[in-house]
Order: sequence, then structure tokens, then C-alpha cells
Amino acid sequence: MRTGTRIESWGSAIDRSELLDLGRVLDSALPELKGEVTGRFLAEQLLRIRNRTGKIVPFRPNRAQRAFEQRRGRANIVLKSRQMGISTWVAGRFFLRTITNPGTLTLQVAHTQEAAEGIFRIVHRFLDGLPEWLRDGALRTSKASSRQIVFPSLDSEYRVETAGDANAGRGLTIHNLHCSEVARWPTGAGETLQGLRAAMPPQGELVLESTPNGAEGCFWEEWNNAEQCRMVQHFFPWWLEDAYRAERVSEESLQSDERRLIEQHGLSLEQIGFRRKIAAGFRGLAKQEYPEDAIECFLSSGDCYFDVAALDARIKDLPEPIATRLGGKLQLWFPPVQGRRYLVAVDTAGGGSEGDYSVAQVLEINTGLQCAELRARLSPLELAEESARLAKEYNGAWLVVERNNHGSGVLAYLHSVSRYPHIYRQEDQDGWLTSVVHRPRMLGALAAALVETPTIFYSKRLLQECRSFVRHRNGKIGASAGAHDDCVMAMAIALCVRGEMRL
Repeated sequence: MRTGTRIESWGSAIDRSELLDLGRVLDSALPELKGEVTGRFLAEQLLRIRNRTGKIVPFRPNRAQRAFEQRRGRANIVLKSRQMGISTWVAGRFFLRTITNPGTLTLQVAHTQEAAEGIFRIVHRFLDGLPEWLRDGALRTSKASSRQIVFPSLDSEYRVETAGDANAGRGLTIHNLHCSEVARWPTGAGETLQGLRAAMPPQGELVLESTPNGAEGCFWEEWNNAEQCRMVQHFFPWWLEDAYRAERVSEESLQSDERRLIEQHGLSLEQIGFRRKIAAGFRGLAKQEYPEDAIECFLSSGDCYFDVAALDARIKDLPEPIATRLGGKLQLWFPPVQGRRYLVAVDTAGGGSEGDYSVAQVLEINTGLQCAELRARLSPLELAEESARLAKEYNGAWLVVERNNHGSGVLAYLHSVSRYPHIYRQEDQDGWLTSVVHRPRMLGALAAALVETPTIFYSKRLLQECRSFVRHRNGKIGASAGAHDDCVMAMAIALCVRGEMRL
């Protein structure tokens, strides 16, 4: 069997040119291998791992690892249970890419120094487990430390760093980037990740993976924005790991949620036994550490202000928008209907490339139905123009602009540039003022509507913001650290004004 190199005989040396031949077909399914992808074949033939019993064994991918390999793309984000082996598989895949592609730099970034060293021990095990003739030939190293492995013959390198290092990846061109436990990266994770991404060429491969850690922060944002950023989402619940079993439970003792899992996912009574064991040991954190659902596992770090059960139930039933515009920034669910009245509530922001968003919520006044939502970083002039355009489309809707902060500038543009006539006035002043008096009433109206009439809401972005809107320890109510509340506040304004208009 030949594929341009000798992969049928591992007893003789493979030179540099043959390694490069392997690199060219690493992601290909070859007839000589009966359709098996070359990379997986090489992983099973060359790589060694330490299994759960402590033995060094050949790398045979488990269910989660195989599922990841089948769906992976150039950019991937993985939400998983504990100890699913995803970090090991990504390390193995990137190790093979590093040793079969000249000039490759692979970087793994972990949340702590201890975790970084643990991951790199896996990589060193891959290297140490290679046949001696391969390690002493094309893959001879010039440096193999606890943070770096260099292959001079290939001009390739494998590195590991920590997310707490402000200079992680700076000055490098990163071809393979593996970010581990991103939900537990320290403060400034978003900026660190942005800098690492900037160091990647277009053909680079990215994997962000983590167990969940609250409805906030960098990983939460990345997961929610994955589709917009063209990242492949992978969710691996705990039952994909065959080792997660315990003493068999009786069928007579099954609860309704346990029966549902058995019916929907084919769980065994031994797996239900493991689930009960985890629930007893982890209590409220069981859904986070051993997730079963890609929504419920993001537990709020504080006491969520809104009803979590109502939010999660509605998120699962949300339909897709009937149309999107402005690159997905504007989503529409219901077009304007002749004879009906609408309002457009606008929460304003500064418009920079970072920071908060400006949001416009379109509601039908009689029913409260959410018809459209604009969420974008726009300048005051751009926001005035887009809001006026949206209000005109919806039968000349009332335009309700929060006049706090940048809102005064938006209102000025609406008069001088857009010349929009139907501007809401509060106490003889244009716009809505969100004050310490009005804010509790606004949020209360939204909280009540989410429980009483959840089907009027259609925006996933809105409901995800509600999920991370919490009561903080200092008594204040607002978005969790790293999260946003712009959709929440725009909807709260809309519902409050709608109540006034109906009266």
C-alpha cells in the first residue's frame, strides 16, 4: 500500500519528504485505508496516551472525539462535560499537523500554569511514544522543554502558554490555536483571545473548548455568537463518555426527567445511576459540570433577575427569523400589517467597535408581539437613520429613544437629518428617561411578560441577555461581568411605553 509515502511499514525510517506527503493528505479519506481519514489512522498508529487506569496505550478515539472529528471546521467551539478527551484529541490532531507540515506553529493556551503543563505532558507523551527511528530522523528536536518543542528539520514548533500572560502569542504567526477551558480564563479573556486570533492566517485552525462556567464572560459570548462568527458548535453531554456509569437503578424508581432522557437519548439504567450520583455530589452545579443541555448548563453566576425556567423553555422553542439585514444585525420575525400600530424602542450607545451595542426593538402595540430587533454598534447618526427607516417601515411607528447619555444626540439627528415626525415625548421632553424611579418598573414589566406571555418574544439575543442579567452582591441589578444588557433595556423601555400607550 502506497499513498506517496510508506505508511504501510512503520519499521523503517520515514524521511522529511515522506512526512510532507502525509501532511498533504492528513484530512483525506484514502482508498488504501478503506476510506479512513489519514489523520485518524496516523493517530491510532503513532500516538500513545495514558488511559483512565494509568496505562500507556495506543490512541483510540472515543465517541466524543469521533463526533468532533466528523463535524470540525476551520473554527470550532466546543461545549462539553468534564473529562471527555477533547483536549487530548485536539492536541493529537495538532501534533500531527505540526510534524507533517513544514513551518507550522501550534499554540495551546490554558487557563492556568498547572493546566498548561498538564496539557503539554500529553504532547510530550506523543513525542516520546514515536518510534525511535522517527524521533532520531526527520523529527529530531532541538528543544523539548515544558513549554516548547522545536523540530528544526521541519522548521515547526509546538508551544503552550497561559491565558494570564498578556503577551501570549504576541509576535507569532499561529497556524493551529487550541484555547482550553476558555470559560475559566482570567479577566481580560476577550482581549487575549482577540490578540491570538489576529495572529492567525486565514487557513489557520482554531478550537475553543471549555466546560461551562456561568452565563457570562468570553466563552459565553463566543458560544452565543458562534453562528455569526462562522464557528462550528460542538456540544458533548456527559453520557457520550462510556465510563460514566454507576450502580444500576430500578425501573420502578425512575422520575419523569430520567424517563425522558432514556427515551430521547437511549440512556441505560447504569447511566441514570451515575446521574443520581453526580446530582448528590455536585448539587446545584451538576448541570454545569456534567451538562445535558447547551442552554441550561450556563448557570448564572449570581441570582438571575428573570425566571430561568421560563427563559430556557422559550429559548428552546424559538423559530428562526423570516429575514435578516445588515449582516444579521437586523432580524425580522413579523412584517408590518396594514392598520396595526407599532413602536420602536431604542437603547443608545456610543457606537465604538468595542463596548455596548445600540438596540432597537419593534413591538406591535396591541399584542406586545416582538416583530424585529436591531442590534449593532452604530454612531448616533447611523442609529438615527436606521431607527427612522425601521419606524417608517412599520406604518410610521412611534419612535421611543432613551434620552440618557448618547440619546440626546440621536434625537437631535432625528429632528435635523431624518426629520422623523412621530417621536415619543415624556413629560414634555423628547425621548424616554431611564431613571432610578423608572428602571424598577421597566424591568418588572419585562419580568412579568416573560412569565405570563413568553410567546411574544422571538429574539435569542434578548433572552440570552436576560439569562445573564443578575442580582449582584452589592444589591445592584444588571448584566454579569463581560455580558451585555442592551437588548434587555430596549425591550424594557418598549413594554413600559406600550403599557402607557394602551392606557
